[in-house]
Amino acid sequence: MSEPTFATQVSRWYERNARELPWREPGIGAWAILVSEVMLQQTPVVRVVPAFQAWLARWPEPRALAEDTPAEAIRMWGRLGYPRRAVRLRECAVAIVERHGGVVPDRLDQLLALPGVGTYTARAVAAFAYGQRHPVVDTNVRRVVCRAIAGEPDAGPTTRPADLVATEELLPIEPAAAALASAAFMELGAVVCTARAPRCAICPVESSCAWRASGQAVPTGPTRRPQRYAGTDRQVRGLLLAVLRDATGPVPHQRLDQVWQDDVQRARALAGLVTDGLVEPVGDESFRLAGDGPAVPLP
Repeated sequence: MSEPTFATQVSRWYERNARELPWREPGIGAWAILVSEVMLQQTPVVRVVPAFQAWLARWPEPRALAEDTPAEAIRMWGRLGYPRRAVRLRECAVAIVERHGGVVPDRLDQLLALPGVGTYTARAVAAFAYGQRHPVVDTNVRRVVCRAIAGEPDAGPTTRPADLVATEELLPIEPAAAALASAAFMELGAVVCTARAPRCAICPVESSCAWRASGQAVPTGPTRRPQRYAGTDRQVRGLLLAVLRDATGPVPHQRLDQVWQDDVQRARALAGLVTDGLVEPVGDESFRLAGDGPAVPLP
């Protein structure tokens, strides 16, 4: 009998060890998976879980979000970070209603055409929601493939076409098995084959890992330079948004002036929020969250 393939080994491990996460529940649906994938971008799982559950409780399907205002999406996003994602997710919901009758499409080209949905997210939804065979490649998957197959200690900072090809070559032919393997590769990189403290002793493919066989050490230092937050425009934007989220109407400019002492930086941060479609001026002296007002039902 032939030896189990790389994908089979990792998939068997995943079926025994996968974390219980709300977006992995049976029958969770494509909309919930799409929401989870957008929220998980640059945000730890522990922070996403409660936000995901609250979001789906309020907007269990695309039409519910599409018929609400951008302001409510921003409010609901809270302090999850990178709030532009909330606006894009609502735009995505509107497109799903207008183009696909409120049902998240299952074709890759249609997913890629949705606002804010890129290469990774489209393939993740196609695989995890619809059981299709697509290479779903994030930082964790790149690391697993780079180490176990290519024998290198770490992957590059961004996904390249070659990464998609290398990952697809490892997937089983049968679509459902390929979708399972995609989830398994991702989980292995997230909890075992981590960037700086890999747990090789419990890895299901440790004996065949090309990187382990090479004897190369784990790279030292962070995989990428940590982004400074304190004192940056990101911090100021967050403070301004916090005031506007809690407000029940337009906020006078004088109230926002109290958020940050540096007038130039505060003005720059506020202008950036307006440019990004998160905040809009009301008259000459007030601001509010974008689209704050009565919701308008879609046709």
